[in-house]
Amino acid sequence: MRLIKSSIEHNGSGAVTLCPDEPEDMWHAYNLIRPDDLLRATAIRKVTTSQDSGTTVSQRVHLMLQIRVKGLDFDPNSSQLHVSGQIMNETQHTRVGQYHTLDLELHRNFTLEKDVGTEGEGVGWDSIAIDMLKDAVDDSGKRRAEAVAVVMQEGLAHICFITQFQTLLKQKVEMSIPRKRAGGGDHDKGLSKFFQVTLDTLLRQIEFNTSITATSNNNNGSEIVRPILLASPGFVAAGFQKHIQSVASTNMPALKRLLPSIVVVHSASGYLHALSEVLQSPSVKTLLSDTKYARETKLMDDFLGHLRKETNKATYGPREVEYAVDQGAVGRGGGVIIISNRLFRSQDIAQRKRWVGLVDRVREVEGGEVRVLSSDHESGKRLDGLGGIAALLTFPIADDDLGSDNEDENDL
Repeated sequence: MRLIKSSIEHNGSGAVTLCPDEPEDMWHAYNLIRPDDLLRATAIRKVTTSQDSGTTVSQRVHLMLQIRVKGLDFDPNSSQLHVSGQIMNETQHTRVGQYHTLDLELHRNFTLEKDVGTEGEGVGWDSIAIDMLKDAVDDSGKRRAEAVAVVMQEGLAHICFITQFQTLLKQKVEMSIPRKRAGGGDHDKGLSKFFQVTLDTLLRQIEFNTSITATSNNNNGSEIVRPILLASPGFVAAGFQKHIQSVASTNMPALKRLLPSIVVVHSASGYLHALSEVLQSPSVKTLLSDTKYARETKLMDDFLGHLRKETNKATYGPREVEYAVDQGAVGRGGGVIIISNRLFRSQDIAQRKRWVGLVDRVREVEGGEVRVLSSDHESGKRLDGLGGIAALLTFPIADDDLGSDNEDENDL
């Protein structure tokens, strides 16, 4: 995402103009845009006019529309974002108050305006929105995907991208392969065709999503290629690796650049749910040790380790974490608040202000660390299962320290 223009005031009101360059940028836009924001972008609207003869003529016209956001519809697999709301600007073909859905597109600017309001009824560009904006903007062009994974079995392959903020299924390959028969070669031919179709699909996806194969220079000036994980039960993944090596040596010399980045790991099946097992394997954790994904995974592993050992230095749940912060246990010396970005998507302004206020307090007053996890990664999903918020504490707090007088019936 490129930042075209920014005019954010000290009180948090203001607007930014952004240009999405990659499909993942739509995910960032989805997290940035909230109900009651003002969104300005180009739109195509169907206009019907009546002729003197009594006939009607319909045509599509390009307009620049500004809407007051009411709802968002985001498809993570196709990275399509549709934002609906009421039109705020009068044009030749639209009236103020009409409803319209803006379809945000790659390489087309949009302007997002947030307002605090005279009575503070809006959240504006609060600290979390500013952090999300920084995550979205990639002026250096150095933000890269963490890895690509192919989870497969005979006749079935799932091609997935592990990005800094999402784990996405990009393509599914499914083919019928003849059974093995004595003296017959149909099975081997079918398997070879399946491997080739999977390889072609993988290369198309890699070329389409350049963040997977886009390289940056390290200190030696050599190219950095992200890992390609091949996972399957049995020897299917190993067979696919051999097929890639064969193709690279005969027909596609340029494919040789990817060979050192290919890693074969075991999975229980070729279905998508096996990806979480693959990413939890020790070899993959080591391989991805310097990535954002791995750091978030390790953080959740450490947290759950404290829970298992009952050290009383870990707590979870809205009421429990707020109590720990009140006791000064999430501060300097190892205190960490772990919070899901899902909580900041709440349409309830009071709820968002609650979590932003807690995060700001830990970060700016208590001196603790704040880690916002993506709910679209495995670590974030585990956190969501614990209420979306947890904390590592600087000193133990026993469960019975949380009195009944602190109960809150409206935690979420």
